[in-house]
Amino acid sequence: MQALNQISTFATQIDGIILLVGLITTFWLLVAEGFFFWLIWRFRERPGVKTQYVQGDEKHIKQFINVPHALILLCDVVIIMAAMRVWYNIKQRLPEAEATVRAIGQQWAWVFQYPGRDGRLDTDDDFYTSDHLFIEVNRTYHIQLRSRDVVHDFSVPVFRFKQDAVPGRTITGWFRARQTGAWDIQCAEMCGLGHGAMAGRIHVQSAAQHAAWLASQTSLSSAR
Repeated sequence: MQALNQISTFATQIDGIILLVGLITTFWLLVAEGFFFWLIWRFRERPGVKTQYVQGDEKHIKQFINVPHALILLCDVVIIMAAMRVWYNIKQRLPEAEATVRAIGQQWAWVFQYPGRDGRLDTDDDFYTSDHLFIEVNRTYHIQLRSRDVVHDFSVPVFRFKQDAVPGRTITGWFRARQTGAWDIQCAEMCGLGHGAMAGRIHVQSAAQHAAWLASQTSLSSAR
């Protein structure tokens, strides 16, 4: 099975956390199940062996609970520390933006707002696209997420980007794509009857392609 593409610069960090959790839980699953079946075999019914009744609070028995418990808590601390580091790098420490776009969720479509020639949003030369977001490769983008009605969730799986769009708020995220191509945009929050049809595409273009696309859009915007 082919792994999901890692298109954004922080996708590998998120995948690393998922891999860490998977390895730790798999290890403890194998240990627990192995010990469980060993106990079944070790204390199976045999002729001449008297049955033992235990309460579970005997010192030599409690160690089989306390020691693994302590080790698992230590693993939890490792996971939490690693996850907090990734969270800080992605959610808390936004790098300086080279460009800014706005994504507006509504039932049931995405509207994307781009700055015009002045490079600033909410001015007369802004232009819009619906369900298709166009960005430039190897460029750091801030994306301002808004909603016009209910809670939506802007998700780009190949970027490992996923962030709610909440009515009445502007939530800023960021990404930097490192490969050209086109990939899915999803709404990952149940937002009504048309939720399943609220899909889009993100188009990562080369510098030359994006410059040509911007020129065509700004020309159309000026002609209106």
